[in-house]
Amino acid sequence: QVQLVESGGGVVQAGGSLRISCAASVWPFSRYAMAWFRQAPGKEREFVSAVSWSGGNTHYADSVKGRFTIFRENAKSTMSLQMNSLKPEDTAVYYCAARSGVRSGVLYDTQDEYTYWGQGTQVTVSS
Repeated sequence: QVQLVESGGGVVQAGGSLRISCAASVWPFSRYAMAWFRQAPGKEREFVSAVSWSGGNTHYADSVKGRFTIFRENAKSTMSLQMNSLKPEDTAVYYCAARSGVRSGVLYDTQDEYTYWGQGTQVTVSS
């Protein structure tokens, strides 16, 4: 059974940092493209960042570029998102997503491309 479990969410002041992680039970994890999406209250879920299964390719939404860093540790079957210079508009539930069957270096920034989803972790940035 495939499971994605997010952790590390919390409350942080504007300008602060937070790291959220996703632990995956997919196998082999190193062949899954991964991504983070987020959903703010009253808004649709949106793309945040994606990483290829090798970790060599990454992609970011313009709203987080330069502030967030996505990375993965295939040996531990985990993916993380380091979030710096957080803003109140970053407040949302953050979801981890995964899919297999992709070529090396390929990643996706649309929800429909992902097969598996976690339950989400709340990130709240206070002003």
